[in-house]
Amino acid sequence: MKITRLLYVLTVLLTVNIDYGQDSTEEQKLSLNEGPISQQFDYISKRSGNYRADGVRYEVVKESNLYKIRKNVLDSIAVMNKKTAELKSTISGHETTITSLNKKLEETTTNLTAVTEEKDSMSFLGIQVSKGTYNIILWTIIAGLFLLLGLFVYKFRNSNILTQEAKQNLSELELEYEDHRRRALEREQKISRQLQDEINKQKKPK
Repeated sequence: MKITRLLYVLTVLLTVNIDYGQDSTEEQKLSLNEGPISQQFDYISKRSGNYRADGVRYEVVKESNLYKIRKNVLDSIAVMNKKTAELKSTISGHETTITSLNKKLEETTTNLTAVTEEKDSMSFLGIQVSKGTYNIILWTIIAGLFLLLGLFVYKFRNSNILTQEAKQNLSELELEYEDHRRRALEREQKISRQLQDEINKQKKPK
């Protein structure tokens, strides 16, 4: 019987130590100084206290943690706004380049149409070349311009996708912050009301 009890106690102690080690490792990974905002909210949730009153469970969050997560959220929003502005600037530059390339392409196409109607022999950079050779050179230039245009269009679309993702992430971050702020405010109001109720009870004459 003594051996059985001893084995049972050792098993319980080992289980508690393993669980505690896992919880400690997981908690060490969470911090308000690094990591995604979602993990920082998890950190606050794990570090908050709780109690029950009138059958309702309440969470108590440190005011310093609320200020810290608020600062982190605002910093993240500022970074997202900066990235969005940079992407908008890049897109604007690409749009200007594409417009310039389109204009050059139109001018080149117009020149090509005029040249094909002229005589077989013509001057190119001061050198007389046949009409066929001239057309080959000119169409090669046009093909190069089309290639550049396609490259800038691709970069423009990619930048637009990044901008949309940045806006979506910013919107989700703002919604997450507002939801957490609302829930924190509700908990604070409930605690304040309960505290006032307790004060009123203490003031009543016995």
